[in-house]
Amino acid sequence: MMTTLASTLATRSLPAVKPATLNVIMTLLGALLVALFAQVAIPLPFTPVPLTGQTFAVLLVGAALGAKRGAASLGLYTLMGGLGLPVFAAAKSGLSGPTLGYLFGFIAAAWLVGWLAERGLERSIRTSVVPFLAGTLVIYVLGAGWLAIFLQLGLAEAFAMGVAPFIIGDAIKLALAALVLPGAWKLVQ
Repeated sequence: MMTTLASTLATRSLPAVKPATLNVIMTLLGALLVALFAQVAIPLPFTPVPLTGQTFAVLLVGAALGAKRGAASLGLYTLMGGLGLPVFAAAKSGLSGPTLGYLFGFIAAAWLVGWLAERGLERSIRTSVVPFLAGTLVIYVLGAGWLAIFLQLGLAEAFAMGVAPFIIGDAIKLALAALVLPGAWKLVQ
């Protein structure tokens, strides 16, 4: 018995590709896209968390691939870095340190954004902000939460180091994703 995934941008764009093949290709391409955007990294002197393009890629991957493939893609990305491939920000690897919560936040955010996208929320500019805002909040909660535990910080300090410096940049990434996805849907329809 074959499971049918909800229509996503990936399945709509490539309907002739066998589902199993599509799953493998899209999962790998999503992981590679996040790895590429992770290399756009700007270290900030007051926090161990760099400013990167990862969150933008995570939002796009989740929305384009759906919940299962999006989460699988970010799981693969995390596994690649955990195995020593230099795919994390600034060509780093390893599953330890103050940014570990953000990596797990990426997986959860890709699933949530994908789940909301499977319900059609990323197809219109009017509603596309919802999944991307939800995904960004998940990344913040898990990322700053782990940062607080790892560095033994209070919530206010964790917010100041792990969320506040990124709000403006993430708002721009969120707005870009909210414009890109509805436009992509118009192209494939």
